[in-house]
Amino acid sequence: MTIYNDQISQYIGSLFAAEDEPLRKAREDSPKRGLPGISIKPEEGRFLQFLVRACGAQKAVEIGTLGGYSGTWIARGLVPGGKLYTLEVESKHAEVAREHYAQAGVDESIEILIGDAHHSLREIKKLGPFDFVFIDADKPSNPIYFDWAIENIRLGGIIATHNAFRKGTVVGAGEDDDHSELMRQFNQQVADEERLISTIYPAGDGTLISVKIA
Repeated sequence: MTIYNDQISQYIGSLFAAEDEPLRKAREDSPKRGLPGISIKPEEGRFLQFLVRACGAQKAVEIGTLGGYSGTWIARGLVPGGKLYTLEVESKHAEVAREHYAQAGVDESIEILIGDAHHSLREIKKLGPFDFVFIDADKPSNPIYFDWAIENIRLGGIIATHNAFRKGTVVGAGEDDDHSELMRQFNQQVADEERLISTIYPAGDGTLISVKIA
């Protein structure tokens, strides 16, 4: 049985997810400027870009901006004239992300909303329905963010949620952290949701993917 590992990750990256200079800088520069070093992997970013374009997304939402790495991938998948609304609670993170977006040439297609995500989601609800939502923020709020996404995404729209594997702890491969059981419950919640078709993309730390069908 083939096991996903760093070698396979690099192979996928070399074929389909080669970073240009702005992407590489966004990934490498963010930790140097004091942001957590928790960006998604290049092949995960390419997969987000693929999903965004596959559903013809014109309006996308990202919950958790960080340094702008994942947002750059998402913005590059939007149809011409599309818009990404990205939510970030930390103003410092937003400042770094804004620089990275400009360097990548996607700043005009991205709007950063700074502050509590729950408030921001209420504010942008009027702009929906949306085509794509990426959730990668505080894990205890995943069920709330996900419920918002289901209610505010169009039929055929895609919801992607990061860290589905929680570094393997959801299946006992490693000692549970504070959010392992929460992620197990969340994965089960999504699996049981009859309004969606869902699965997990097994690269990196796992991305839970859902398509709204009802």
